[in-house]
Amino acid sequence: MESTRACTGGVVMAKSKKRPAEIALIGEVDDWEEDAVKALLDVAPGGECTFYIDSMGGSVYGALALTTLIRNRQLRCTGVVLGECSSASLLVFAACQKRLVTRYSTLLFHRMRWQSDKRVGAEEAHRWAQHFDEMEKEIDELQSRLFGSADAVVRAWTAGSHYVTGAQLVAVGLAELIEI
Repeated sequence: MESTRACTGGVVMAKSKKRPAEIALIGEVDDWEEDAVKALLDVAPGGECTFYIDSMGGSVYGALALTTLIRNRQLRCTGVVLGECSSASLLVFAACQKRLVTRYSTLLFHRMRWQSDKRVGAEEAHRWAQHFDEMEKEIDELQSRLFGSADAVVRAWTAGSHYVTGAQLVAVGLAELIEI
């Protein structure tokens, strides 16, 4: 069995002719987005991959890019939460058909947050705020739809900025428990 392993920018990719691609999403989304997108493009349409996640989140646009690739290329994905899967990284986890957590896994559900380090005029800031308000609603809807069940619970966790354990996620049927 041939196997290769590459590590760049927080993403470790393992390829094997007999196993699904394995992609580690470690750290902030900005640290792994580019490499993870490239790794997903190496997976054949309709193929399989496994994400190993320990991410506090970050750019919702970066997580949305991966989620879009997963869905558009009809990839069959498994998400394994190694430690934390919070904020924007939840989109990628929700896009996975199979979700695995430990009882120690931690997931933070919250509404989108935004910040800007750029100097902008009031008119541009106003337009951005309008865009952000609409996008926040759409991303919340997308995340809820991707999880596919326990809609009311996911919406309540998100609205209330809840930290959720792996056991709680399993209890509402959104993931399977793995013992460590």
